[in-house]
Amino acid sequence: AYVTLEPCAHHGRTPPCANALVDAGIARVVIAASDPDPRVSGKGAAILRAAGLQVTEGVLAREAADLMAGYLMRSSSMRPEVTLKLAVSADGMIGLEGRGQIAITGEISRAQVHALRAGTDAILVGAGTAAADDPELTCRLPGMEDRSPIRIVLDKGLRTPVSSRLARSARTVPVWIAAAADANAQRRAALADCGVDFLAVDLMNGRICLPELMEDLAARGISTLFVEGGAVTARRFLDEDLVDRICIFESRMRIGMGGVRAPLTPATVPPAFDLHRQAQFGQDTYREWTRAR
Repeated sequence: AYVTLEPCAHHGRTPPCANALVDAGIARVVIAASDPDPRVSGKGAAILRAAGLQVTEGVLAREAADLMAGYLMRSSSMRPEVTLKLAVSADGMIGLEGRGQIAITGEISRAQVHALRAGTDAILVGAGTAAADDPELTCRLPGMEDRSPIRIVLDKGLRTPVSSRLARSARTVPVWIAAAADANAQRRAALADCGVDFLAVDLMNGRICLPELMEDLAARGISTLFVEGGAVTARRFLDEDLVDRICIFESRMRIGMGGVRAPLTPATVPPAFDLHRQAQFGQDTYREWTRAR
C-alpha cells in the first residue's frame, strides 16, 4: 500500500487506519510523510512494523508536504497555512484612493483567483476592504459555487453593514467576524440576525491579536487561510511572520497618481521565500512563492 500520510493509530470517527492495513493482509506499506499529530506521530508506523509489515518512510516526502501543507501546519504549529494573494499593477499599486475595488488583472487571472478560493478552507479580509469594496468573496466558477470558503472579516468595531454582500449571503456561505468583546451590541445583534458568527478576539495596542486568532481558527479546523487584503491587513500578516505562501498577479496596466501602494511586489518579496511557480494568464504574470524550508 502507498499512503501520503502515516496511517493513524487512534480511534476518531473511524478505527485506526494502521490496524485496517494489518487486518487487510497488506505486506508492505510505503509512507510519504510522518504525521505530526501527537496521537499518531510514529505510532502508526510502529503498529505496522510490530505486525510484521515492511515499512518504508520518506518517499516523495517534500511533494507530500506540499500537498498537505495546511494540515501539517495546523497539526505542528496550531495555526492555518496562510496564503497572501495580491493583484498589483505594473507600477506597484493595488487600487485607487477612494475608488474601492478596481479591475487590475484580466478575466483569466480572476478565474484563477476563484479557483484558489475553492481550494482553501477560509478567506480573510480587513474591515476597510469589506467596507470599501463590498466583496462577496465566494467562488463563482461554474460548477464550483458550492466550494466557496468560510469568509472572515477582521472588524474589531463591527463596521460591516447588514446591507453588505457578506452579511446578506451569510446564511448561504458562512461569515465569521473577528470583533472585540465590547463591540457595539446592537450591531452585533443585527449582524447575528443575518446569520453572521463572531470570533472573540483580544486586542493588542488597539488591534486584533493575529496569532491568537490563528490559533482559534486552527482549533475550529481551519487548515488553510487565504488572505485577500487590503494593504493594511496584508502588511500585518507579513510583519507578524504569519505568511507561508505569496501569490502575486501582476498586470501590465499602470495606475499612476492616486494609486494605493501595494504592501508587496515581485521585486520586494522577502528573501525567506523561494519562487515556486510562474505562469502567464493572458496579459498578466502570475508568480507564487513559498517559505523556504
